[in-house]
Amino acid sequence: MATIKLEIVTPEAKAYSDDVDVVTLTGIDGEMGIYPQHMPLMTQLVAGEIHARKGAENIFLAVGDGFVQVTGEKISILTDMAVRAENIDEAKAEEARQRAEARLAGKLSDEELASVSASLAHSLVQIKVKRRTTK
Repeated sequence: MATIKLEIVTPEAKAYSDDVDVVTLTGIDGEMGIYPQHMPLMTQLVAGEIHARKGAENIFLAVGDGFVQVTGEKISILTDMAVRAENIDEAKAEEARQRAEARLAGKLSDEELASVSASLAHSLVQIKVKRRTTK
C-alpha cells in the first residue's frame, strides 16, 4: 500500500515525521482525510486533533492553529503546538484550562486576550484528545 510522509513542525522542534497510510485533520473548511497522491492543497489548520494511521497503529496528536501544505508525497504541517496523546498530562492541561478561564474573566489588553485565548484552546484540545484516546 502507498504511504504519504507526514511532517509536523512546531517552533520548538519537529513533533512528528513518518510515512503513514492516511491522515485526518481539521482545516478551516472542516475535517478532511488525506491519502497518498492527494491533490496539492494549502489550507489553514484549526486547533484540534490529528489522527494518522500507519498499518494497524493509530497515532493521535493534539495540535494548535497553523498551516497545512499537501503534495502527492508529503503533508507538511506548521503549528504552534503538537503533542502526541500519550504525552498529554491531563491534570496539567486541566490546570492550564482553569488558569486561562480565570484570566479571561479579568480585564485584558488585545494582545493578552489573544495569548490567553490560545492557551485555553491548547488546553481544551489536549483534554479532548487525551480523554478520547483513553476510553
